[in-house]
Amino acid sequence: MFIDNVELKVSSGKGGAGCVSFRREKFVVNGGPDGGDGGKGGDVWFKCDNNTHTLSRFQRNMHIKAENGKPGSSYNMSGKSGQKQVIIVPPGTQIIDVQNNEVIFDMLIDGEEKLLLKGGKGGLGNTHFKSSTKQRPTYAQPGEAGQTKDVRLELKLIADVGLVGFPNVGKSTLISTLSNARPEIANYEFTTLTPKLGQVNIGDYESFIMADIPGIITGASDGKGLGIKFLRHIERTNIVLFMIDLASYRDLSQQYSTLKQEISKFSAKLAGSKFAIALTRADILSQEARVEATKKFIQSLQLHPSETDDFGFDESLPYFVQSFADEELGYNAKEPYFIIAISAAANINISPLKHALFNLVHTDKQL
Repeated sequence: MFIDNVELKVSSGKGGAGCVSFRREKFVVNGGPDGGDGGKGGDVWFKCDNNTHTLSRFQRNMHIKAENGKPGSSYNMSGKSGQKQVIIVPPGTQIIDVQNNEVIFDMLIDGEEKLLLKGGKGGLGNTHFKSSTKQRPTYAQPGEAGQTKDVRLELKLIADVGLVGFPNVGKSTLISTLSNARPEIANYEFTTLTPKLGQVNIGDYESFIMADIPGIITGASDGKGLGIKFLRHIERTNIVLFMIDLASYRDLSQQYSTLKQEISKFSAKLAGSKFAIALTRADILSQEARVEATKKFIQSLQLHPSETDDFGFDESLPYFVQSFADEELGYNAKEPYFIIAISAAANINISPLKHALFNLVHTDKQL
């Protein structure tokens, strides 16, 4: 089960109590106090680990505690410190304070560890309280109590490119074709019920990460459908690929405007991301019909096809318009970087799309 939002109560360990003891040894008169200190309580840490992908293991473990420190003992022996509690989370997990809704940590890098709560100090044994006037102290310190905090864990997957489209538009087919992801694919809506990540390889040494989320429908920002629930998983992406169905009963411009509107309602940051457009299921239409549909859609956005071709597209197939940002004016969030008609099932323009997205990701990382 994919779980991306859980609330936990976490507690650090209590310090061990100091010991009240007096030295008792044959032939030693009035040996004096020898009570040892209590051990320190265990700390609570969060650790980011690439080998875990969901928060499902916390679903039945709502209170996580570190180990308490052990009490001190005689002969000035200190108690053992409590073992620290390391909570392992997948990359992209935010640890949020439930009380004030502030983000405490944002776990992004594999292997990084962050200290959340310190364990209580161990109490001092009675040997610390002896003096010339009090040679028989009969008390020791109790250990300090640990700390407790209510936190919410929210998983936001880390990807370079996020796929956004209506249900059954071909997102799962595309990510399974381009990457190592293997989502469920079927001819009905809402096949994808949970977000999926896939690594798209470009040659032997270069790649980028693509994220697929459930389809978005009209009114998603008001809670309809599944897509808006998982939009947080592409909120970190800097590049959005809108997937618009050439064979849908919905007009292309209507699909595009609806998706943009729903994303804008969800997140202004996501709405301002760089984006491109893929017109899917190009194999359903004849070449003349898809060329005409593509031209009409381009005209509706008031864009003009580029005279040059940087990505090696077949110039005889007008499925592509290049619309890069002006170097002086900067990026215009209202214009796509490119528009391309594709078919993952028939392998139409899949390789050009992959390289176009990689160039866009690579350029974005250099900025």
